[in-house]
Amino acid sequence: VTENRSDFEDLHLYATPREQRFRRFASLEFEGQLYMTPYDFIQAVTSDEPKRKQEFKMLKLLGRMFRELNQILMETPPVWKGSSKLFRNLNEKGVISYTEYLFLLCILTKPHAGFRIAFNMFDTDGNEMVDKKEFLVLQEIFRKKNEKREKRGDEEKRAMLRLQLYGYHTPTNSVLKTEGEDLVPRSYWDTLRRSTSQALFSDLAERADDISSSLSDTTLLVHFFGKKGKAELNFEDFYRFMDNLQTEVLEIEFLSYSNGMNTISEEDFAHILLRYTNVENTSSYLENMRCSIPEEKGITFEEFRSFFQFLNNLEDFTIAMQMYNFASRSIGQDEFKRAVYVATGVKLSPHLVNTVFKIFDVDRDDQLSYKEFIGIMKDRLNRGFRGYKPIQRYTTFKSCVRKELYSR
Repeated sequence: VTENRSDFEDLHLYATPREQRFRRFASLEFEGQLYMTPYDFIQAVTSDEPKRKQEFKMLKLLGRMFRELNQILMETPPVWKGSSKLFRNLNEKGVISYTEYLFLLCILTKPHAGFRIAFNMFDTDGNEMVDKKEFLVLQEIFRKKNEKREKRGDEEKRAMLRLQLYGYHTPTNSVLKTEGEDLVPRSYWDTLRRSTSQALFSDLAERADDISSSLSDTTLLVHFFGKKGKAELNFEDFYRFMDNLQTEVLEIEFLSYSNGMNTISEEDFAHILLRYTNVENTSSYLENMRCSIPEEKGITFEEFRSFFQFLNNLEDFTIAMQMYNFASRSIGQDEFKRAVYVATGVKLSPHLVNTVFKIFDVDRDDQLSYKEFIGIMKDRLNRGFRGYKPIQRYTTFKSCVRKELYSR
């Protein structure tokens, strides 16, 4: 069934940027609630627009909905069989809710050191295992946070939007603290960290049974807790799932530029870095890099992955820069590489560091300033929720040779 386009766009006006992106990429509807497939999620975090050319469509499962939904979820492997190709292997055989979408987005930008903190936030009884009830507290925490970010306007439209995102109309009473709370916008991860301990002493955890009964099973719930929902999630499996998800998204981005080769060009690396930033004149960065690195050596996937692991530790790196007074002056490549390792434990190769400098060192003094790098990379972590600007890719002789070799 195709939703009326004008109605869809009208409702879109009342959605936040994250809600808009979820609705734009979601392709399934179950009892009025929208869901993403694993394929939809991958597209949402690696593409600016859905690749489907047809009008926005929703799969109606009415009549045979439970049988069809269960058939989809039958494809879900247990968490101990997870891999860095989980979402690609499932493809269209899965369902992801809006709150799970927010949770997955959180994972993509978190350092490995934060995985234990994340697990402990879910492990409310401290028994080193997370059960389905404990995980479902996430649903309410993110929903409550989202209510505070809602746009003002037609309450009927907002109610329709809540139904699409959560599958039920949200009550007016709040079980989380709302009065006297500061109004500074916080990330969903920060909300989860601050609110989970609060939920332990509220009726939120006690309502887990009610929450569970009102929600349909999803791919994540089946993956973590089995088809009967009785399994428990240990830290090792949780850690592996988070690491695999980060790796899978990076592999997809890397492979989209590598054309089957073991490396991507330095220019392609620059395209990926600048893709989700607020840089106004990206051409100057690209031209600067072309002039500074005339001989293409290429960036391997290990180098690529290590750099994004560093970006996930950007907050710790920024603090280290400020402590050593580096934030007020420019630093060279050796200082930068050492500061990255000391602050984050990530070792960046000399070639990768040199490439980063050549991209962001616009004044070509072989020094990197806070403004030249940190500010831009903080924008990069807001993948997909700031103004996306497609960067024109110039066809070079080297890229043509790479494509020709791959085609053979």
